[in-house]
Amino acid sequence: MDMQPRLSMRSPLAATHPAGWWAWPRGLLRELSLSWKFIGGDVSSAVVPAMLFLGAASAHARLVPVELLRALGRGALYFWLYTYAFCLSNQLVGMEEDRLNKPHRPLPSGLVSERGTRWRWRACMALFTLVGWGFGVWRWTLLWQLVIVLHNEWGGARRWWVKNLLMGVGVLSQLTAAWELVTPLTPTAWRWIGVLSSVVCVLVSLQDLRDMGGDRAGGRKTFPIVFGERWTRFLLAGLFGLMPLVIHQVLMVPLGMTPWVVLSDAGLALMSWVVAVRVVRWRTPAADHRTYLLFTGWYCLALLSTIVIL
Repeated sequence: MDMQPRLSMRSPLAATHPAGWWAWPRGLLRELSLSWKFIGGDVSSAVVPAMLFLGAASAHARLVPVELLRALGRGALYFWLYTYAFCLSNQLVGMEEDRLNKPHRPLPSGLVSERGTRWRWRACMALFTLVGWGFGVWRWTLLWQLVIVLHNEWGGARRWWVKNLLMGVGVLSQLTAAWELVTPLTPTAWRWIGVLSSVVCVLVSLQDLRDMGGDRAGGRKTFPIVFGERWTRFLLAGLFGLMPLVIHQVLMVPLGMTPWVVLSDAGLALMSWVVAVRVVRWRTPAADHRTYLLFTGWYCLALLSTIVIL
């Protein structure tokens, strides 16, 4: 019997299983799908507004179509990572509450482990830093990462004044990056960024009316819990009622009252007054959620208007 080992005639390429060619693409697609499951509920409040302001910067800079496509590509990548980094951290620290209130999320549903999520967060923060540096907006990238750590990892969201301040700073880091991904910041852009950041900082407590019971159970000191629901509602109603005057004088008048400016001014005023009425008239958790969505709609409309009026 021939006991000599036989030489294989298969080539190295043939030895590679066909499935091996798809391992990396499949892994990438899985990670993209998983990232969507983490950020899907926040795209309308984090990615869309930023892309609208990026559109305003593109219109201001008069980009040609090819340059516009490149800017949109940069923005899509940057703000996907911007949102993903926050959501990974936020859902890690809120995992126990999500088991009760949002069991469909990746962590409570068992789609991914806590350890795997923590590693993804670290990798996302590192990649986000590199992308921010490569796109020339590293200052705003680091500022947003500081907000993430203070808000989530260090528990800043548990105190109303820290949370509100961080949300205002977060908007500033979002909009400055969106503009600088396209063109240098201008005094007019800074004025809009400053006003919108301040609006969010002052009025974001509107979102805390939706789940006061859950916030109490979780030990969070939100504005309505500290100062009382009734007083909070009337204060917010007054602020939303007065906000159109501020927007008109500080943002619209300096641009000149062109038809587009007047239309934008009127639309924002109407939405603000609707929120002012709703916050005192309709007080159920479901109604408060719809009222807050109107506020996010106001924010998006303000940024949409910048495309045609800046």
